[in-house]
Amino acid sequence: MIDDALLRRWRMHSHFGDATGAGGPAGVARRSAGLQAQDAAALRRALLVRGVDDQGEPQRAYRAGEVVTGWLMRGTLHLVPAGDVRWLLGLFGERNLAGGARRRRELGLTEEVLAAAVGLLPELLAAGPLDRAELVRLLRARGVAVDPDGQAPAHLLGYAAARGLLCRGADLSPGRPGYRPLPPGRELAGDEALAELARWHAGAFGPVGPEDLAVWSGLGLTAARRAFAAAGLAEAAPGLFTLPGAEPPPPGPPLERLLGRYDTFLLGYRDRDLMLERRHAKRINAGGGVIRPALVRDGRILGTWRVEGGSEVPELWM
Repeated sequence: MIDDALLRRWRMHSHFGDATGAGGPAGVARRSAGLQAQDAAALRRALLVRGVDDQGEPQRAYRAGEVVTGWLMRGTLHLVPAGDVRWLLGLFGERNLAGGARRRRELGLTEEVLAAAVGLLPELLAAGPLDRAELVRLLRARGVAVDPDGQAPAHLLGYAAARGLLCRGADLSPGRPGYRPLPPGRELAGDEALAELARWHAGAFGPVGPEDLAVWSGLGLTAARRAFAAAGLAEAAPGLFTLPGAEPPPPGPPLERLLGRYDTFLLGYRDRDLMLERRHAKRINAGGGVIRPALVRDGRILGTWRVEGGSEVPELWM
Protein backbone atom coordinates (compact mmCIF):
# COMPACT_ATOMS: atom_id res chain seq x y z
CA MET A 1 0.00 0.00 0.00
CA ILE A 2 1.34 3.41 -0.98
CA ASP A 3 0.33 6.26 1.30
CA ASP A 4 0.99 9.93 0.52
CA ALA A 5 4.25 10.04 2.44
CA LEU A 6 5.68 7.06 0.57
CA LEU A 7 4.48 8.38 -2.77
CA ARG A 8 6.18 11.73 -2.13
CA ARG A 9 9.39 10.00 -1.07
CA TRP A 10 9.35 7.61 -4.03
CA ARG A 11 8.89 10.47 -6.48
CA MET A 12 11.71 12.40 -4.79
CA HIS A 13 14.03 9.43 -5.21
CA SER A 14 12.99 9.04 -8.86
CA HIS A 15 14.31 12.55 -9.44
CA PHE A 16 17.28 12.75 -7.10
CA GLY A 17 18.00 9.36 -5.58
CA ASP A 18 20.87 8.68 -8.00
CA ALA A 19 22.40 12.15 -8.03
CA THR A 20 25.81 11.02 -9.26
CA GLY A 21 25.79 12.95 -12.51
CA ALA A 22 26.68 9.73 -14.36
CA GLY A 23 26.92 10.28 -18.10
CA GLY A 24 27.23 14.03 -17.64
CA PRO A 25 24.47 16.36 -18.87
CA ALA A 26 23.33 13.87 -21.53
CA GLY A 27 22.93 11.08 -18.98
CA VAL A 28 21.12 13.33 -16.53
CA ALA A 29 18.86 14.73 -19.26
CA ARG A 30 17.88 11.21 -20.32
CA ARG A 31 17.17 10.02 -16.78
CA SER A 32 15.23 13.25 -16.10
CA ALA A 33 13.13 13.09 -19.30
CA GLY A 34 14.72 16.38 -20.34
CA LEU A 35 15.45 19.46 -18.27
CA GLN A 36 13.85 22.90 -18.57
CA ALA A 37 16.35 25.11 -20.38
CA GLN A 38 14.77 28.52 -20.98
CA ASP A 39 16.85 29.94 -18.09
CA ALA A 40 20.58 29.14 -18.28
CA ALA A 41 21.24 29.62 -14.57
CA ALA A 42 18.25 27.47 -13.66
CA LEU A 43 19.47 24.74 -16.01
CA ARG A 44 22.88 24.74 -14.34
CA ARG A 45 21.15 24.40 -10.97
CA ALA A 46 18.98 21.53 -12.23
CA LEU A 47 22.11 19.68 -13.33
CA LEU A 48 23.91 20.50 -10.09
CA VAL A 49 21.21 19.01 -7.82
CA ARG A 50 21.35 15.87 -9.99
CA GLY A 51 25.10 15.49 -9.60
CA VAL A 52 26.73 17.55 -12.37
CA ASP A 53 28.72 19.92 -10.17
CA ASP A 54 31.08 21.28 -12.84
CA GLN A 55 29.35 24.42 -14.10
CA GLY A 56 31.31 24.32 -17.35
CA GLU A 57 30.10 20.83 -18.20
CA PRO A 58 26.86 21.85 -19.98
CA GLN A 59 28.70 23.91 -22.58
CA ARG A 60 31.27 21.16 -23.09
CA ALA A 61 28.44 18.69 -23.66
CA TYR A 62 26.86 21.05 -26.21
CA ARG A 63 30.17 21.47 -28.04
CA ALA A 64 30.75 17.70 -28.06
CA GLY A 65 27.34 17.19 -29.69
CA GLU A 66 26.04 15.16 -26.74
CA VAL A 67 23.08 17.42 -25.95
CA VAL A 68 20.95 20.03 -27.68
CA THR A 69 18.08 22.27 -26.65
CA GLY A 70 14.75 22.33 -28.44
CA TRP A 71 11.18 23.55 -28.00
CA LEU A 72 9.54 20.31 -26.95
CA MET A 73 7.28 19.47 -23.97
CA ARG A 74 4.60 22.17 -23.55
CA GLY A 75 6.42 24.17 -26.23
CA THR A 76 9.15 24.99 -23.70
CA LEU A 77 12.90 24.82 -24.23
CA HIS A 78 14.32 21.55 -22.90
CA LEU A 79 17.83 20.13 -22.75
CA VAL A 80 17.78 16.58 -24.17
CA PRO A 81 20.32 14.05 -25.44
CA ALA A 82 21.14 14.93 -29.05
CA GLY A 83 20.10 11.49 -30.28
CA ASP A 84 16.58 11.90 -28.86
CA VAL A 85 15.59 15.28 -30.22
CA ARG A 86 14.19 13.97 -33.53
CA TRP A 87 11.60 11.56 -32.11
CA LEU A 88 10.61 14.13 -29.49
CA LEU A 89 10.17 16.75 -32.18
CA GLY A 90 8.01 14.27 -34.07
CA LEU A 91 5.63 14.31 -31.10
CA PHE A 92 5.68 18.02 -30.35
CA GLY A 93 6.64 19.85 -33.54
CA GLU A 94 3.24 20.07 -35.23
CA ARG A 95 1.52 20.91 -31.94
CA ASN A 96 3.98 23.72 -31.28
CA LEU A 97 3.54 25.04 -34.82
CA ALA A 98 -0.22 25.23 -34.36
CA GLY A 99 0.10 26.85 -30.95
CA GLY A 100 2.23 29.71 -32.28
CA ALA A 101 0.34 30.42 -35.51
CA ARG A 102 -1.70 33.37 -34.30
CA ARG A 103 1.26 35.13 -32.70
CA ARG A 104 3.34 34.68 -35.85
CA ARG A 105 0.64 36.37 -37.91
CA GLU A 106 0.51 39.25 -35.43
CA LEU A 107 4.29 39.69 -35.82
CA GLY A 108 4.14 39.83 -39.61
CA LEU A 109 5.55 36.35 -40.11
CA THR A 110 3.35 35.51 -43.08
CA GLU A 111 3.41 32.17 -44.88
CA GLU A 112 5.51 33.81 -47.60
CA VAL A 113 8.07 35.08 -45.10
CA LEU A 114 8.23 31.73 -43.33
CA ALA A 115 8.61 29.80 -46.57
CA ALA A 116 11.45 32.07 -47.70
CA ALA A 117 13.24 31.66 -44.37
CA VAL A 118 12.80 27.89 -44.38
CA GLY A 119 14.29 27.73 -47.86
CA LEU A 120 17.43 29.62 -46.81
CA LEU A 121 18.15 28.43 -43.27
CA PRO A 122 19.80 25.08 -44.19
CA GLU A 123 22.28 26.90 -46.41
CA LEU A 124 23.01 29.57 -43.80
CA LEU A 125 23.58 27.04 -41.03
CA ALA A 126 25.74 24.73 -43.14
CA ALA A 127 28.81 26.90 -42.55
CA GLY A 128 28.56 26.58 -38.76
CA PRO A 129 26.51 27.70 -35.74
CA LEU A 130 25.07 31.21 -35.80
CA ASP A 131 23.32 33.29 -33.17
CA ARG A 132 19.82 34.65 -33.61
CA ALA A 133 20.85 38.18 -34.56
CA GLU A 134 23.25 36.94 -37.23
CA LEU A 135 20.69 34.56 -38.69
CA VAL A 136 18.13 37.35 -38.95
CA ARG A 137 20.73 39.70 -40.46
CA LEU A 138 21.61 37.14 -43.13
CA LEU A 139 17.95 36.41 -43.89
CA ARG A 140 17.21 40.11 -44.28
CA ALA A 141 20.21 40.47 -46.57
CA ARG A 142 18.64 37.78 -48.77
CA GLY A 143 15.34 39.62 -48.91
CA VAL A 144 13.37 37.93 -46.11
CA ALA A 145 11.27 40.62 -44.42
CA VAL A 146 11.80 39.84 -40.73
CA ASP A 147 11.58 42.71 -38.24
CA PRO A 148 14.88 42.41 -36.33
CA ASP A 149 13.39 44.02 -33.22
CA GLY A 150 10.79 42.68 -30.82
CA GLN A 151 9.62 39.08 -30.77
CA ALA A 152 9.57 38.22 -34.47
CA PRO A 153 13.10 36.69 -34.56
CA ALA A 154 12.38 34.40 -31.61
CA HIS A 155 9.11 33.20 -33.13
CA LEU A 156 10.73 32.69 -36.53
CA LEU A 157 13.42 30.45 -35.04
CA GLY A 158 10.82 28.64 -32.94
CA TYR A 159 8.94 27.93 -36.17
CA ALA A 160 12.09 26.68 -37.86
CA ALA A 161 12.86 24.48 -34.87
CA ALA A 162 9.37 22.95 -34.95
CA ARG A 163 9.91 22.23 -38.65
CA GLY A 164 13.06 20.30 -37.76
CA LEU A 165 15.52 22.74 -39.32
CA LEU A 166 17.50 23.78 -36.28
CA CYS A 167 18.03 23.54 -32.54
CA ARG A 168 20.14 25.30 -29.95
CA GLY A 169 23.67 24.16 -29.28
CA ALA A 170 26.65 25.65 -27.51
CA ASP A 171 26.84 29.36 -26.68
CA LEU A 172 28.95 31.29 -29.15
CA SER A 173 29.88 33.56 -26.25
CA PRO A 174 28.41 33.82 -22.73
CA GLY A 175 24.66 34.38 -22.97
CA ARG A 176 24.68 34.14 -26.77
CA PRO A 177 23.18 30.79 -27.82
CA GLY A 178 24.24 29.29 -31.11
CA TYR A 179 21.81 27.61 -33.50
CA ARG A 180 22.78 24.53 -35.50
CA PRO A 181 21.08 22.00 -37.79
CA LEU A 182 19.13 19.23 -36.11
CA PRO A 183 21.51 16.32 -35.41
CA PRO A 184 20.87 12.74 -36.56
CA GLY A 185 19.15 10.49 -34.05
CA ARG A 186 16.44 7.96 -33.33
CA GLU A 187 13.31 8.14 -35.46
CA LEU A 188 10.18 6.97 -33.65
CA ALA A 189 6.59 7.67 -34.62
CA GLY A 190 3.01 7.05 -33.53
CA ASP A 191 2.40 4.80 -30.56
CA GLU A 192 6.07 3.80 -30.47
CA ALA A 193 7.06 7.40 -29.77
CA LEU A 194 4.22 7.89 -27.29
CA ALA A 195 5.25 4.73 -25.44
CA GLU A 196 8.85 5.90 -25.21
CA LEU A 197 7.69 9.26 -23.85
CA ALA A 198 5.59 7.50 -21.19
CA ARG A 199 8.59 5.36 -20.20
CA TRP A 200 10.76 8.48 -19.95
CA HIS A 201 8.21 10.20 -17.75
CA ALA A 202 7.53 7.19 -15.53
CA GLY A 203 11.25 6.61 -14.99
CA ALA A 204 11.98 10.24 -14.13
CA PHE A 205 8.81 11.19 -12.21
CA GLY A 206 7.18 7.92 -11.15
CA PRO A 207 4.93 6.67 -9.83
CA VAL A 208 2.68 8.64 -12.16
CA GLY A 209 -0.61 8.38 -14.00
CA PRO A 210 -1.75 9.44 -17.49
CA GLU A 211 -3.05 12.73 -16.06
CA ASP A 212 0.48 13.60 -14.92
CA LEU A 213 1.93 12.79 -18.34
CA ALA A 214 -0.77 14.91 -20.01
CA VAL A 215 0.08 17.98 -17.93
CA TRP A 216 3.86 17.54 -18.14
CA SER A 217 3.94 16.93 -21.88
CA GLY A 218 1.11 19.17 -23.02
CA LEU A 219 -0.15 16.42 -25.36
CA GLY A 220 -3.52 16.03 -23.66
CA LEU A 221 -5.19 13.19 -21.81
CA THR A 222 -6.23 11.09 -24.81
CA ALA A 223 -2.66 10.89 -26.10
CA ALA A 224 -1.35 10.26 -22.57
CA ARG A 225 -3.69 7.31 -22.12
CA ARG A 226 -2.56 5.89 -25.45
CA ALA A 227 1.04 6.33 -24.35
CA PHE A 228 0.49 4.48 -21.07
CA ALA A 229 -1.38 1.67 -22.82
CA ALA A 230 1.52 1.14 -25.22
CA ALA A 231 4.40 1.58 -22.75
CA GLY A 232 4.35 -1.70 -20.82
CA LEU A 233 4.59 0.02 -17.44
CA ALA A 234 4.15 -1.64 -14.06
CA GLU A 235 1.28 -0.60 -11.77
CA ALA A 236 2.64 0.52 -8.41
CA ALA A 237 -0.80 1.44 -7.02
CA PRO A 238 -4.25 1.96 -8.56
CA GLY A 239 -3.77 4.47 -11.39
CA LEU A 240 -0.05 4.97 -10.71
CA PHE A 241 2.71 3.40 -12.78
CA THR A 242 6.48 2.98 -12.83
CA LEU A 243 9.05 1.28 -14.99
CA PRO A 244 9.01 -2.50 -14.59
CA GLY A 245 11.22 -3.52 -11.71
CA ALA A 246 11.15 -0.14 -9.99
CA GLU A 247 10.86 -0.40 -6.21
CA PRO A 248 10.04 2.16 -3.52
CA PRO A 249 13.11 3.61 -1.83
CA PRO A 250 14.35 1.82 1.29
CA PRO A 251 14.06 3.56 4.67
CA GLY A 252 16.77 6.11 5.25
CA PRO A 253 17.51 9.71 6.10
CA PRO A 254 15.36 12.40 4.45
CA LEU A 255 16.39 13.38 0.93
CA GLU A 256 16.59 17.17 0.64
CA ARG A 257 17.34 19.51 -2.27
CA LEU A 258 17.39 23.25 -2.89
CA LEU A 259 15.82 23.36 -6.33
CA GLY A 260 16.28 26.23 -8.75
CA ARG A 261 13.67 28.06 -10.77
CA TYR A 262 11.61 25.95 -13.18
CA ASP A 263 12.93 22.64 -11.87
CA THR A 264 11.12 19.80 -13.59
CA PHE A 265 10.28 18.22 -10.23
CA LEU A 266 7.75 21.05 -9.84
CA LEU A 267 6.34 20.69 -13.35
CA GLY A 268 5.81 16.99 -13.93
CA TYR A 269 2.50 16.27 -12.21
CA ARG A 270 -1.19 17.00 -12.61
CA ASP A 271 -1.00 19.37 -9.65
CA ARG A 272 1.26 20.17 -6.69
CA ASP A 273 -1.25 19.32 -3.96
CA LEU A 274 0.70 16.29 -2.79
CA MET A 275 3.93 18.23 -2.39
CA LEU A 276 2.71 21.73 -1.48
CA GLU A 277 -0.02 23.01 0.82
CA ARG A 278 -2.46 25.12 -1.16
CA ARG A 279 -2.08 28.07 1.19
CA HIS A 280 1.56 28.30 0.07
CA ALA A 281 0.96 27.66 -3.65
CA LYS A 282 1.46 31.26 -4.77
CA ARG A 283 4.82 31.41 -3.03
CA ILE A 284 6.07 28.98 -5.66
CA ASN A 285 3.95 30.04 -8.62
CA ALA A 286 2.38 33.47 -8.26
CA GLY A 287 1.37 33.49 -11.94
CA GLY A 288 2.86 34.37 -15.27
CA GLY A 289 4.59 31.02 -15.61
CA VAL A 290 7.37 31.87 -13.14
CA ILE A 291 8.30 28.94 -10.86
CA ARG A 292 10.35 30.05 -7.87
CA PRO A 293 13.21 28.14 -6.18
CA ALA A 294 12.04 25.55 -3.66
CA LEU A 295 13.39 23.74 -0.63
CA VAL A 296 12.14 20.16 -0.92
CA ARG A 297 12.49 17.39 1.64
CA ASP A 298 11.25 13.86 0.87
CA GLY A 299 8.90 15.25 -1.75
CA ARG A 300 7.37 18.08 0.30
CA ILE A 301 8.02 21.73 -0.46
CA LEU A 302 8.86 23.33 2.88
CA GLY A 303 9.96 26.76 1.70
CA THR A 304 12.03 28.66 -0.79
CA TRP A 305 15.61 29.93 -0.69
CA ARG A 306 17.87 32.68 -1.98
CA VAL A 307 21.56 33.42 -2.33
CA GLU A 308 22.79 36.04 0.11
CA GLY A 309 26.44 36.99 0.49
CA GLY A 310 27.46 33.94 -1.51
CA SER A 311 25.52 31.56 0.76
CA GLU A 312 22.26 29.68 0.20
CA VAL A 313 19.73 30.97 2.71
CA PRO A 314 16.54 28.87 3.19
CA GLU A 315 13.20 30.53 3.94
CA LEU A 316 11.07 27.92 5.70
CA TRP A 317 7.29 28.25 5.85
CA MET A 318 6.62 25.29 8.09
